[in-house]
Amino acid sequence: MTKKKGTLYIVATPIGNLGDITLRAIETLKQVNTVICEEHKPGSTLLKKLQLTGKELVLLNEHNEAEVAAQLLTRLLNGESLALISDCGTPVFSDPGAYLIQLASSAGVVVSPLPGASSLMAALSLLDTRIERFVFAGFLSRDPQKRKQELTRYRGFGMPVVIMDTPYRLTALLEDVIKVFGKGQWVMVAFDLTLPGEMVFRGEAESVAKQVGGKKGEFVLVVGR
Repeated sequence: MTKKKGTLYIVATPIGNLGDITLRAIETLKQVNTVICEEHKPGSTLLKKLQLTGKELVLLNEHNEAEVAAQLLTRLLNGESLALISDCGTPVFSDPGAYLIQLASSAGVVVSPLPGASSLMAALSLLDTRIERFVFAGFLSRDPQKRKQELTRYRGFGMPVVIMDTPYRLTALLEDVIKVFGKGQWVMVAFDLTLPGEMVFRGEAESVAKQVGGKKGEFVLVVGR
């Protein structure tokens, strides 16, 4: 008799406000054998807040993805069900997990998405124009010269370009946008979305850069609309 395979759930988690967790996400995290996360602290903190402190956590990141993904596939093939989460938001966007999904789907394991919070979609919902298409640029190069080259490629797309980066690079990123697109380029910075300090800055790039100043926090930058 062929053993029934488990399911790999891709579970979106809050990007800041715990109230954004879905009922289905909570139920799934309760039921799965193991929760897969990128960093131990965010993963354990979320489970603690959800009163799931006895749940096994397995770390999957850029340093161990190949080895750990193979081990997790074995568990899925043996009938265990697993949940993949990221530090916050919807997994796999600029986060590890794609290789595990590739292995699981190729082996006939069911991969099931649980939609929920996404900083990308939350930021786009704040635009004051109808969105028919956009470009997700994700994280640009850390090297200033390469970053400006990447921005130059996006300049002629004629649609909103969504960019993410680490909190301490926001000022440098805005400076590069000004250099490549010009001071008058319309931008929006969605800053610390869903948190008490949530702020949204809209306007010409130079003006927004002055408003943002030295603020540091999680952000999504939209260039154009």
